[in-house]
Amino acid sequence: MIHRYVHHNGVILAVEQARLSPGQAGLLSGWGLFTTLRVYHGLPFAFERHWQRLEKDAGRTRVPFPFDPAEVRASLLELIGHNEVGEGTARIYIIYNKVGFWQGPENLPQVDLLLCTAGLPSYREPVRLCVTPHARDASSPLAGVKVTSWLPNVWHLQGAQQRGFDEALLLNERGEVAECTSANVFCFRERRILTPPLSSGCLQGVTRGVLLEIAPQAGYAIAEQPLHPEDLYAASEVFITSTNRSVIAVGEIEGHTFSLAPGPVTQQLEAVFARYMDDYVVRVSAPLPGR
Repeated sequence: MIHRYVHHNGVILAVEQARLSPGQAGLLSGWGLFTTLRVYHGLPFAFERHWQRLEKDAGRTRVPFPFDPAEVRASLLELIGHNEVGEGTARIYIIYNKVGFWQGPENLPQVDLLLCTAGLPSYREPVRLCVTPHARDASSPLAGVKVTSWLPNVWHLQGAQQRGFDEALLLNERGEVAECTSANVFCFRERRILTPPLSSGCLQGVTRGVLLEIAPQAGYAIAEQPLHPEDLYAASEVFITSTNRSVIAVGEIEGHTFSLAPGPVTQQLEAVFARYMDDYVVRVSAPLPGR
């Protein structure tokens, strides 16, 4: 649940005081961007990586992006302090207002900046996945962009949960594994960690990017390559990664079970990622030289 206060266009407000107008065309059409960050020891973990993706996605979606990352990070830290968040999550929303026919007469900014925080969601491990075909269009010019028009994701997630699963494994138009509704997918087979490439239509997840960098330091070869469900069934371990859940083992995919889950590779990567988070906090908390 969202915490008591939000940060809206430079002002901290109680949730009930924040107002989004029916004249905000980007809100009504889903023309906007967002990212979800982990709040770890009171800090927005990997803020720089999230911001880099937001900038890239803004270019692809033609959303104006007149923001300074240092100012937004400072505003986010202010909100985290105001809501007294030690461990939790945060979101940055950027909504395109001055676009299209259905604009209101109000003096709205060209884009809205909305920041909010919440606690960590509950989950169980290992997770159970169902397989959902034709759920990603890898050929779309907006494939892999994290936009506020998020209905396909929550719709597929609800469908999976109605069937008794925790998440949906989304396939693209070629029958390849792309991702889950809010997580990237990895498997361990033939002594290598494998994950779908961005050309599958998957999101360039922040946790995914960190693992691609640190897995070799843990002694594991890691590669991006096209995968099909059969590749996951034949793996000794499958796991998913996301901002809120870090690294989580998969115990079942549509009746195919993984008896080891969580297996030794998954557990080791989870520990390596936890150390990376600790090192990040030390790094960004360190005083600047000469101060």
